[in-house]
Amino acid sequence: MKTAILGLLLLTAAVVSVSGCGRSEAGAPEQETPLTFREIASPSRPGSGEPNLHASPGGGVFLSWIEPGTGKQHAFRFARLENAVWSLPHTITEGDDWFVNWADFPSLIAFGSDALAAHFLARSGPDTYAYDVQITLSPDGGRTWSPAVRPHRDDTPTEHGFVSMVPWHGERLLAVWLDGRNTGGGEGHGGHGAGGAMTLRAATVAGDGTLDGEALLDERICDCCQTSAARTPQGAVVAYRDRSPEEIRDIAVVRLGEAGWSEPALVHEDGWRINGCPVNGPAVAASGASVAVAWFRAAQDTPRVQVAFSSDEGATFGPPTPVDDGQPIGRVDLVLLPGGDALVSWLEKTNDGADIRVRRLAPGDASLPSVTVAPTSAARAGGFPRLALQDRHVYIAWTDATAEAVIRTAVAPL
Repeated sequence: MKTAILGLLLLTAAVVSVSGCGRSEAGAPEQETPLTFREIASPSRPGSGEPNLHASPGGGVFLSWIEPGTGKQHAFRFARLENAVWSLPHTITEGDDWFVNWADFPSLIAFGSDALAAHFLARSGPDTYAYDVQITLSPDGGRTWSPAVRPHRDDTPTEHGFVSMVPWHGERLLAVWLDGRNTGGGEGHGGHGAGGAMTLRAATVAGDGTLDGEALLDERICDCCQTSAARTPQGAVVAYRDRSPEEIRDIAVVRLGEAGWSEPALVHEDGWRINGCPVNGPAVAASGASVAVAWFRAAQDTPRVQVAFSSDEGATFGPPTPVDDGQPIGRVDLVLLPGGDALVSWLEKTNDGADIRVRRLAPGDASLPSVTVAPTSAARAGGFPRLALQDRHVYIAWTDATAEAVIRTAVAPL
C-alpha cells in the first residue's frame, strides 16, 4: 500500500464510543468502561471489497479481501496486524474465472502450528450460479500457497459457497458450505422448479489438502444465506438458515462432537415464512461452553435483529433478545467478550441509507445503548461488516460504499 493512500485514510479516521457495564469473570458488574473505536488505515486499494477478519488461536489478526484487476482479473489478498497497524498486503492467488459476490465473500483462517487456509469461489460452468469452493493452503504463514482443492467431491456445475472454516484437531481445518449438487442446475437457486433443495455439507481438510469426513448436515436449507461456525470444547457448532417444506426459514444449528454430527435444531421458532432467500445469514461465537447466535428475521412483517445465548455448547438456547433500533436491515456479526457479554453488529436503516451499529449485551439484557460505527449504504455495495476479538481488542472491517468503494477497519480496546 502506498504511503500517500495510507495517509489519506488516516486523515479520514473516525472515532466512536460505546459505554457499557463491564463484568468480571464471575459475572458481577464492574465500573462502567467505554469502548472507543479508532480507525486503522486499510492496506487495500480503492475499489476493493468483500472484507473479512479472522482472530487466530495463536494471537494474530488477519484481514482478507478481493481486489479488482484488469478485465475479469481479481486478486485475493490479506494482511496481518503488526504493532497495531496492518502489514503490507500479500497476494494469496489471482484469477479471471472467479465468482465474486457481495454476499458470498471469501475467508482466511490460521490453523495448526503456522498454517493458513483461504477459500474463494471459482466458476464451474456458464450458468450464473455454477461455481465451486476452492481452498488453498499455506504451510508457512502465507509465504507460499498450494494449488486449490475442492472440499466437495461432486462435479455438478451448481452452486457451492457461503463457506465457514474453523481450526480443527491437529493440522486440520473444518469447512462447512452450502451445496447445490441436488438443485439440478446453476441458473437459479435450489428448490425451485424441477431441481432439488440446497444442502448443508462439511468436511475436514488436512494441511496437505487431504479431505476426510465429508458429511451431509441438512438436506434442505435456505439457498443463499451465510453460514457461521465456531469451535467449542467438545467440537464445533454451525449456525445457518433452515428451510421447511412450508417455506419457514428460521435459524438452526448442528453440532459436531465425539459421536459425530447432531440432528439440526432450531435456535428459536420465529416462524418467518418467506418464499425467497433473504440473503441474511446468522453469526455464531463461542467461548468455552458459552455460545451466542445473532440473526435477522422479519416474521409477522416485523424486522428484528436478535441474539440468543447457550451455556451448553449450543445444545439448548435461551429466549432471544432483540438488539436493533427498530429498522434493521440485518447483515449481522458478533463476538463474545470476556465475562460472557456479546458485542453484535448490524446494519440499521436511516433516512440517508444505513448505519453500521454495535450493541453490547448480556444474556437477556440489551439495555445499553447502541452506537453508530459509521454510515454506509443500504444497497448491496455496503456488504457485510465483520468483527473479530483478540487480546481484549475488538476489530471491525467494512466496505465504505458512500463514494468509491474502500475497505475500512477500526479497533476498540476493552
